[in-house]
Amino acid sequence: MTRAIVLPRIGTATAWRDAARGLLAEGVPPEEVCWGDDTATAGLFDTHTAPSSKRQVSVPRSFISMAETVVWHSDPQRFARLYEFLWRLQSAPWLMTDRGDAGLAKLRALEKNVRRCQHKMKAFVRFREIGDPKAPRRSFAAWFEPTHHTVEPTAQFFRRRFGDMDWRILTPDVSAYCTDGVLSFDLDQPKPDLPSDAHEDLWVTYFRNIFNPARLKVQAMQSEMPKKYWKNMPEAAAIAELIATAPARARAMAEAAPTLPPARAAQAQAMQSRNVSAWAHPAEDLPAAIRACTRCPLHECATQAVPGEGPPDADLMIVGEQPGDLEDLQGRPFVGPAGQLFDASAQAVGLDRSQLYLTNAVKHFKFTPRGKRRIHQRPNTSEIDHCKWWLHAELREVSPKLVVAMGATAALALTGDGKALSTRRGTVENGSDGVPVLITYHPSYILRLTDAVRREQVLQQFRADLSLAADIVSIEATTP
Repeated sequence: MTRAIVLPRIGTATAWRDAARGLLAEGVPPEEVCWGDDTATAGLFDTHTAPSSKRQVSVPRSFISMAETVVWHSDPQRFARLYEFLWRLQSAPWLMTDRGDAGLAKLRALEKNVRRCQHKMKAFVRFREIGDPKAPRRSFAAWFEPTHHTVEPTAQFFRRRFGDMDWRILTPDVSAYCTDGVLSFDLDQPKPDLPSDAHEDLWVTYFRNIFNPARLKVQAMQSEMPKKYWKNMPEAAAIAELIATAPARARAMAEAAPTLPPARAAQAQAMQSRNVSAWAHPAEDLPAAIRACTRCPLHECATQAVPGEGPPDADLMIVGEQPGDLEDLQGRPFVGPAGQLFDASAQAVGLDRSQLYLTNAVKHFKFTPRGKRRIHQRPNTSEIDHCKWWLHAELREVSPKLVVAMGATAALALTGDGKALSTRRGTVENGSDGVPVLITYHPSYILRLTDAVRREQVLQQFRADLSLAADIVSIEATTP
């Protein structure tokens, strides 16, 4: 015999919880239960014996929270779906975390629908004053047509929000009343003839003024403000006109835009022009100009800027990252430990330092003070971009046949890409200035390696790259 459980439309969540607990305690399986509310028609073979609880039932907290939301959905099968899942949950408590369970997925979808309906109710209920405005507690009323049975669970929000007034939200299903801060509910109220509200004209005027025709997306608007709610919203009367006139208003806004850029735009354009301008002064003035550079904040803490060094017509240019501690103090590139390793490696492959142009992608030393020491910090993209202007000026003045980019910072400055250095090393790429760029490691990276075998392996790769650079320059120099 099927057990028919009829739940009231007011207090549904508590009634379902009590009924489900009693059915579980009696061991009644889901297929023997017929659920409905007080609007449902009883079946021919239904019995209406109320369940009685004989034992304690334990369920996860997450299920309780989900069930207290799902019971307010308009799906007639919501109670049966909840009880069927609850029945399975007794022997498989892990089901609440099983994303592959079809029953849980359906309940989560119902839960989401109810929460969305609650959100719409909070957003689209429009009150009108029905009492004396001068009374100690003003009185308001609203007519709303929710998609689901969300008035009761959402009423607490309105009670907290409008605690200083009496109000009622009337719906075709359950209506909520708040008088002196006390909530009550009633069923099946007719739509009232609410009085007009002078404040609505002000609200519609505000709505018209915040409507941006240039950003109109009708489908997105209707997704957030479904048309079913429009008939009870005063501002909705203006939507059709606002949509129809949006293209013309957007064009008028564009035509009315100021023709002269503001002062900050002019400053930005001037800075951009400085960033892309080529060096247009004598080559002998370039080192002094670099030493006087204040293009980025790095000059504030560094001792001095370090320009490139070498013959102005060198065939091979070596570009590192930035000056180190010793370079910052002496004002010359590649004189610290990394520079000494470079000198030894270059000499081993037959490169003469005096015939090379040595420079860095960034001209100032970036560091963090730690006691008496200055700890190197890698320059960021903005600092590399600011200093790129000087690097391009050096490239233009020297016009090398080949550039060796040592490390990720140099590769970024010369090719626009500082990633995947280990797979790119030993290859020649096209630089942003049209000069071929050979990618390799930075000597400081080799010095930081603690594994002796790995360190020797990388050192040999570094020397092989320098040897390749020497061969390329030699071939280009002898090619007619």
